[in-house]
Amino acid sequence: MHTDNGFKAEAINNYIVNWLRDYATNAKVKGFVVGISGGIDSALTSTLCAQTGLPTLCLEMPIHQAHSHVQRAKEHIAQLKANYSNVSEIETDLTPVFETFRKQVPESENEHLNNLTLANTRARLRMTTLYYFAGINNALVAGTGNKVEDFGVGFYTKYGDGGVDISPIADLMKSEVRALAKNIGVPQNIIEAKPTDGLFGDDRTDEDQLGASYEELEWAMLEVEKGAQADSFTGRKKEVFNIYIRLNTINQHKMRPIPVCEIPENLK
Repeated sequence: MHTDNGFKAEAINNYIVNWLRDYATNAKVKGFVVGISGGIDSALTSTLCAQTGLPTLCLEMPIHQAHSHVQRAKEHIAQLKANYSNVSEIETDLTPVFETFRKQVPESENEHLNNLTLANTRARLRMTTLYYFAGINNALVAGTGNKVEDFGVGFYTKYGDGGVDISPIADLMKSEVRALAKNIGVPQNIIEAKPTDGLFGDDRTDEDQLGASYEELEWAMLEVEKGAQADSFTGRKKEVFNIYIRLNTINQHKMRPIPVCEIPENLK
C-alpha cells in the first residue's frame, strides 16, 4: 500500500519487521518487551514487534494514570492478542512504588522543577520495570520514540523512555507513524488521540508542553535540514521554527554520546 504522499507503508512495515527479527536473532534473545501507554507510538511499535512472530510482552505500568489512557492501552493489547498468539500482557501498578520513592526524597522549593523531576522519575521507574521483565524473559526493550521526539526536540526522559535496546520507529516522522499505524490496523481512537506523555497526572498534551504540534515541529525539522534560518519566516512559522531550534539546542545532551574526559597519554 502507498499513502497519498508516496509513503510506502507496506514495504516499510516489512522492512522494520525483518530488521527487528534479524536483530533479535543475532542478539540471541527470545523476543521483545514494549511499554504500552495508550498512544500511537507504543501501539505501532508493539504491533511491529508482534509481526516478527517472536514473543512480545506488552507491559502496562500505570502511575496515577488517566482512565482514558488505560482504556486505550487495554483495547490495543486485546486487539493484538486476538491477532497474534505470540503476544502476552502484564500490568504492573507502579503507583505504590512511586509514592514510596516520593516520601523518601525531599521536595524542591521550586514547584516547577519538583513536578518536572517527579515526571522524569515516573519514566525512569518504568524503564527499570521494562528491563526487569526483559531480563527474566531474555528479551529486548523496544523503544517507542519517533524521529521528531528522539532527534528533533529531544522530547523524552534521559534514562527513562530514552533507555531502550532498539528503536524501530525512530527514523519515522510523526506523520509517517500515523500512516504506518493506519495501514497496520491500530485502533482509530488511538490514532486520533492527542499525544501525551502522561507523566504529570493531568490531561496536558505534548503540544501543551512543547508549544507546538508534531506537524509543526516536523515542518521545522525538515526546514532546518534544508538549511533554513529563522529570518526566512514570519508569524507562526517563525515562532515554531524558534521553538524547534531552542528545544533541539537544549536537549543535545540527550542526543549525543555521553562526554568522556579523555586523559592525555603524557599524564598517564
